[in-house]
Amino acid sequence: MELRALWHGPALATLSWSAATIAAYLCARAVHRRWRRASPPPLVTSSLALLAAAIVLHTSYHEYILATGWLLILLGPATVAFAVPIFEHRALIVRHWAALALGMVAGSLTSMVSAWALATLLGVDEQLRLSLLARSLSTPFAMEVSNTIGGAADLTALFVIATGLVGATLGELMLACLPIRSALARGALLGLGAHGMGTAKAHEVGGEEGTIAGLTMVLTGLLNVLAAPLIGAYARLL
Repeated sequence: MELRALWHGPALATLSWSAATIAAYLCARAVHRRWRRASPPPLVTSSLALLAAAIVLHTSYHEYILATGWLLILLGPATVAFAVPIFEHRALIVRHWAALALGMVAGSLTSMVSAWALATLLGVDEQLRLSLLARSLSTPFAMEVSNTIGGAADLTALFVIATGLVGATLGELMLACLPIRSALARGALLGLGAHGMGTAKAHEVGGEEGTIAGLTMVLTGLLNVLAAPLIGAYARLL
């Protein structure tokens, strides 16, 4: 009990859980780099390690997020920093703007309609359905969209992680099985379907694929943030 009381002190909890979160991810990433094919993605390994620690120390999700909330605040500057790759690769955007725009709109609509339809078919309540709509965006964009349309941002973040893990894995299999030779198409497939994790996987495939995936991820996020009020209004009418 004394250990638990000490751990749950506000100042120490913030320091301890923040340090544990950062250390868990860095260790998981080092392991994944060393044994890439034998280990799961760092996000999975670090999350499981933190979950185990929270269970042992009887720490609730509310207590954990209260201690590490400053890490979420960093998503704001991270979102602003997304402007850098867009500016650096503006010539690429201008050259392929039609294909990128069509792919983003088609991919976003497919993701949202399929998620809403399946959730409705399974009888999921409205807030959970709204939280699912932004699952194919990177976390900063997804949480902003979820808050705007009435979803639960925390749940959306979990759906984003699950989508990224599944999307990156299936995307790699699709590239191996389908005759997709264009770097634009290969990068867009991973960036649009699996956001950040897909972009990381695209960089493993090739430099141009990684660039396209990153651009697709960022531009799709911006598109959905701007369209979020329309998305929420339309979803409620369905």
